[in-house]
Amino acid sequence: MGSIDGEIPAAWFLISSIGFVILTIIQYRNTGKSFNTIFLSIMAIIFFVSYLILLTK
Repeated sequence: MGSIDGEIPAAWFLISSIGFVILTIIQYRNTGKSFNTIFLSIMAIIFFVSYLILLTK
């Protein structure tokens, strides 16, 4: 069992980013371009950029 030391592994940001991309695709197919679709795509970009930042740090 892992210890809780306050560090978030970078892989979780990549997994979350992929999840947001999948949700964006589903949302876009159902409702088209809406506020929720834009929000989900922005969240995917933020999480992917966070993943890249953690890789270079």
